[in-house]
Amino acid sequence: MLPNSRSNLVVNGELKLALNKEFLMTEQQNNPLHGLTLQFILEKLEQQLGFEKMGQQVKINCFTSEPSIKSSLKFLRKTPWARTEVEQLYLSTINASASQKTKKQTEAFVWPDITKNNTDKNT
Repeated sequence: MLPNSRSNLVVNGELKLALNKEFLMTEQQNNPLHGLTLQFILEKLEQQLGFEKMGQQVKINCFTSEPSIKSSLKFLRKTPWARTEVEQLYLSTINASASQKTKKQTEAFVWPDITKNNTDKNT
């Protein structure tokens, strides 16, 4: 092995690593769950829905029988299909609440009627 070829491999290795990081960043850009922990997701769902409604939506015992964040985390980390369902429930809940907030904001605002002021000035 030539002395310079080893340094070239290191440079190439770093370049390859940088390209992989850039690829991962763009790959996760459209993932709404990127950066969210399972614990955060469960806590938000528990705040908005409660364990009773969560148990009705996703039929798993950790939501219906003596529910807690700790037991739910333990089960969901070991059970990929259940975690996927809980993540989908989170996304649908967040999307529904966001669309309700948008509707409330647009319904609450009323444009002032400026035509009344203009007719008064013209007469």
